[in-house]
Amino acid sequence: MGAVPVRWAAVFTFDRTLSRQPGDFHLWIPCNALVIQISQLATMSSLIDNPIYVLVISLAAQCVAAYVGDLLRRRGRSLSEDQRKDFATIQGAALTLLALIIGFSFSMAVTRYDQRKNYEEAEANAIGTAHVRADLLPVEAAKGVRELLKRYLDQRILFYLTRDEQQINQINSETRILQADLWSTTYRAANTQPTPLTALAVAGMNDVLNAQGYTQAAWWNRIPVAAWAMMGLIAISSNFLVGYGEHRRGVPLLLVLPLILSIPLFLIADIDSPRGGIIRVFPQNLLSLSQSLKMQ
Repeated sequence: MGAVPVRWAAVFTFDRTLSRQPGDFHLWIPCNALVIQISQLATMSSLIDNPIYVLVISLAAQCVAAYVGDLLRRRGRSLSEDQRKDFATIQGAALTLLALIIGFSFSMAVTRYDQRKNYEEAEANAIGTAHVRADLLPVEAAKGVRELLKRYLDQRILFYLTRDEQQINQINSETRILQADLWSTTYRAANTQPTPLTALAVAGMNDVLNAQGYTQAAWWNRIPVAAWAMMGLIAISSNFLVGYGEHRRGVPLLLVLPLILSIPLFLIADIDSPRGGIIRVFPQNLLSLSQSLKMQ
């Protein structure tokens, strides 16, 4: 049976050295800094999971940066003609870099979204195949496997449709229990009658378990927080440069670029978020399989 990814959470507390032998080096791990860093990453991830927060925060931060740049320009001395040419070059380079990073991030988000869709289809195919191959097992075992697969299929559908974290934890717990029951039932039946036909049933059940692991890994595969931080930093810097290089006075002009940039950032966050966004993977294949099995 293939390995199923499992999410681990741990808090490390070290207050003594790893070794006390003469000549050995000593190592201390700053626990408070580690816990703070983990907490900051969790907070950042929760913000990214809500595209509306990304839209509001990015729009506000960019507007403030543009206004600060415009304020510094009005209070400082104006740029000469040569300085303005150099400034325009820097400004254009920053905006070009920002456009490239947004384009790459959008491509990453779409790729991950397509991956989640493909694994939903693969999971439906694996469950359907295992249900058919249950006929290769002894009668009692085949009946038990089919009932477990129907319950397992219901949990997989709920996994895609549910947004509440507490319900997700319950679904994951029930899924692990059903996986253990499915594997033990199939293994006992195959061990009782070890034939090439029962081996096919075991292989089909192994594909079911692997498919769930691949799906979970795809849902955890998100755009890195560092990439979001880089996009935000460059977007804020670009708006500051635009505000500082503005020729005309007027706050409405400073709102154009923040609004234009906030929309693709919102779209990227929406596509990249498996549960928090509007654009989500709908379990069409799993629902179709469920209806097909209920008609049998």
